[in-house]
Amino acid sequence: MSVFIRSSRQLLGFTDEGEQVARMAEDILARVEDIRSLSEERNQLNQELKIATTHTQARYVLPEIVKDFVQCFPDIKLHIYQGTPEQIALMLEQGSVDIAIATEVLSDRESLVAMPYYQWSRSLILPPENPLTEKQSIELEDIVRYPIITYVKGFTGRSKIDEVFERHHLTPNYILTAADADVIKTYVRLGLGIGIVANMAVSPVIDMDLKVVDASRLFGYCTSFIAIKKDKYIKSFVYRFIEMLSPALDKNRVRQFQTSVDMKQRQEWVHKMDIPVL
Repeated sequence: MSVFIRSSRQLLGFTDEGEQVARMAEDILARVEDIRSLSEERNQLNQELKIATTHTQARYVLPEIVKDFVQCFPDIKLHIYQGTPEQIALMLEQGSVDIAIATEVLSDRESLVAMPYYQWSRSLILPPENPLTEKQSIELEDIVRYPIITYVKGFTGRSKIDEVFERHHLTPNYILTAADADVIKTYVRLGLGIGIVANMAVSPVIDMDLKVVDASRLFGYCTSFIAIKKDKYIKSFVYRFIEMLSPALDKNRVRQFQTSVDMKQRQEWVHKMDIPVL
């Protein structure tokens, strides 16, 4: 059996048989890693939970859950890695983390099992002197008359905002974009424009100097997902953390997602689930 495609002394790639051998080798290495993880858990060695997520999730959604988990499992070291949704998905695919949490990308990866966490909407944030604060009902046509400050592409459901404007044949003036809602609010306070942020990023106490308007009627809702790697051994405390995030995702439900035949089946289950709204 020939594994490599050769040209003189150079290796140009795998033959068809070589591709099969490579995939089998990857599966074997994955199983070896699973055995190591199981052994470490049984012997209570290197007990760590590694989470990859975006700034919005880490800053506004996870703190109370993390606090409860640390109190329940004080001996387990917890690591939170932040990045773009693409970076987060890659970390999980490479096995660098145990869990990924984000709105974008995760549900589109065949190698990952993405389970719904919660739904969220958006808020408009306006400086008090903005004329829109006097309107009873703000429409998309009103918004595009002003400079807009919101998330960079690929973060926190930004694609949904773009889709809504495009569907209504409107051209928004994105004067500034950022990955951090606190940065967006800072520049709104400076009077550079009006902001569009995730609703969970708005605090009635911290942001009382801004006019906050619910924008769910205009931009609808997005779903954030919890993802694990397909066909990977999951430690018991990882199951517990997922259940703390979403009580609907108990160990049995997570295993059901993980052992499902294909992505289409998992997506059908997602549509049937009662997903909480923040």
